[in-house]
Amino acid sequence: MNQVRVITPELPRGLSASEEETAVRSLLDQQLAALPPVAVRWYYTPMMLPFSAHVPAECIVYDCMDELSAFKNPPQGLLDRERELLAAADVVFTGGSSLYEAKKDRHDNVHAFPSSIDVAHFESARKGVIEPSDQADIAGPKLGFCGVVDERMDIDLLAALADARDDWSIVIIGPVVKIDPASLPKRDNLHFLGARDYADLPAYMSGWSAALMPFALNEATRFISPTKTPEYLAAGLPVISTRIVDVARHYGALEAVQIADTAEQFVQACERAIAKHNDISWRAAADEQLARGSWASTALSMAALIAVERATHSNIEPIVSPTRWPAPQSHHDVMVVGAGFAGAVMAERLADAGFKVLVVDRRPHIAGNAYDRRDAAGLLIHQYGPHIFHTNSDDVFAYLSRFTAWRPYEHRVLADVSGKLVPMPINRTTLNILYDAGLASEDDVEAFLADRAEPITPIRSSADVVISRVGRELYETFFRGYTRKQWGLDPSELDKSVTARVPTRASIDDRYFTDTHQAMPAEGYTRMFEKMLDHPNIELLLGVDFSQVRSGYPHDHLVFTGPIDEYFGYRLGRLPYRSLHFRHETLDREWLQPVAVVNYPDEQVPFTRVTEYKHLTGDSSPVTSITYEYPASEGDPYYPIPREENQALFKRYEALAIAEENVTFVGRLATYRYYNMDQVVGQALATARRLIPRLQVAGIEPSVGTAAAAAA
Repeated sequence: MNQVRVITPELPRGLSASEEETAVRSLLDQQLAALPPVAVRWYYTPMMLPFSAHVPAECIVYDCMDELSAFKNPPQGLLDRERELLAAADVVFTGGSSLYEAKKDRHDNVHAFPSSIDVAHFESARKGVIEPSDQADIAGPKLGFCGVVDERMDIDLLAALADARDDWSIVIIGPVVKIDPASLPKRDNLHFLGARDYADLPAYMSGWSAALMPFALNEATRFISPTKTPEYLAAGLPVISTRIVDVARHYGALEAVQIADTAEQFVQACERAIAKHNDISWRAAADEQLARGSWASTALSMAALIAVERATHSNIEPIVSPTRWPAPQSHHDVMVVGAGFAGAVMAERLADAGFKVLVVDRRPHIAGNAYDRRDAAGLLIHQYGPHIFHTNSDDVFAYLSRFTAWRPYEHRVLADVSGKLVPMPINRTTLNILYDAGLASEDDVEAFLADRAEPITPIRSSADVVISRVGRELYETFFRGYTRKQWGLDPSELDKSVTARVPTRASIDDRYFTDTHQAMPAEGYTRMFEKMLDHPNIELLLGVDFSQVRSGYPHDHLVFTGPIDEYFGYRLGRLPYRSLHFRHETLDREWLQPVAVVNYPDEQVPFTRVTEYKHLTGDSSPVTSITYEYPASEGDPYYPIPREENQALFKRYEALAIAEENVTFVGRLATYRYYNMDQVVGQALATARRLIPRLQVAGIEPSVGTAAAAAA
């Protein structure tokens, strides 16, 4: 706690609301004047916004732990303040799934964090600690509750429980707030001990036979996700709860947690719990679930999300470097390295088959290079350059359609040639603009190109492909400079597959792709990935390098989607990859260019293309956001470089991969292939179909539920 500074303002009595706000704002400014610039403004309640909204910060967090407006006597103006905070916040955390569902449509960056706890603190209740004297003298089997006693407590249920069994003692620890203490039931076996220190709670719990969650089912409890459930389980106590949605949803399948709908059922559940007081066989399953909700892992995930937002505002690299790793987690059937297309599809398919999956990614976000986000102008941009979805595969399109609706979009690209914008790939319009050729038909185009073509046999390189089709002049105008910038190599040094990807057309079809399915995810790629990975059998560990956590997170099988040479420690040498750097800008104008992407084939222009995202996303705004793309030899690996010698080195790594037990390699980097997005999805779907029965044959049976691996 020596790095936490708590500042409590002391104000004179009798101030009006506006005077109080002015006074607190002044005190805050005085304190902040002596401190470094604020990195994060973090709010637990919207009521703190008025006196602090002026403070600059790289990230604003709304940590919404409760639906405060549903509580008794909420602060005046709370809902208005919440609307203001949601508009200002960069990221919203919710204290549970129900609260997430209530807030997810009110902000575009909401994340659920069901209650996490300090497991080790409460586990001390299992270890024979001394029961406090004010409780030790209470007779009979003890049923306990710790927490605030307010309008969320079902006091009639407490009375019914006390009346049903006068040989039981019911212990209530916590302050009474917002309700009249005189309204609480009075029974000889009902003991309200008042508030106690957090440090002492495990000692009190050590004397209980079971733990109670006698919540009323009302507006105040509609969205709660009580930390009491995991705290009680960590203390080694069975739990009896009323039907709170998040308790039933997250813990109802555990033998240790019983859900009661009536007072009679509640009493019966307590009887069963007390009768099995010495049976602790249930603890293994409970402990396994508790291991997924440690404070450390929650803090790491939150820090990763905040790092992305800070990077957005300050142009820092969005990578989290936590000072310590979370404690080792429960066993997983499969660890998937990488949360891009390959990893996410593999994780979803395996999870749907019943396997318990941990997804690890060194970036602090999901979606890999397809990650998109709202920038400071509120426009959806692609952090790592434009990703345009297209496919001829009905299966791939149908699979992804489970996780997104689509915005119809056909991609068109223009090339800047000496200031003229012409369609790319080359088509009849391109030639007519450049040469004023008057070409009227496809036959005219074919004849025009045949006059310029230089037949080359055999065709070995990218240069050979283009020159033999359109001739040297068009090759140098459109391909040579662009390819040299993009790959850092002359087309004569690259495999013919590179330029074969970009056809030359005799028609006037100016679409960049001609696939059957062409569309963009309606809410963006990141939202699509969130839905793909939103599965009860999937856990995420972001902002960490898998090599540093691999041994700390036990698993039976590994799916690796990163660079294959990195996996093997570069023991055979490094495989060459091409990287990219990006410069994101927002311009004070509605549009910059007539299409989403303009290519710059001139080798003297340092960037290869400029992307304007509103064309892709359908966003409407008086300003526009663009990205300049600069190929580079250093940085994150984006493209395997297709050359024969590189393939030869990959084949040696592939031999090592084949011999690697309990590891599956999938994706562009792991198989050293220049795949489109849909090809990666198709490869992952096929790999998952083959892997699931192999895991079962190897004795790795699904840990959760029944195996229901649906064919993609």
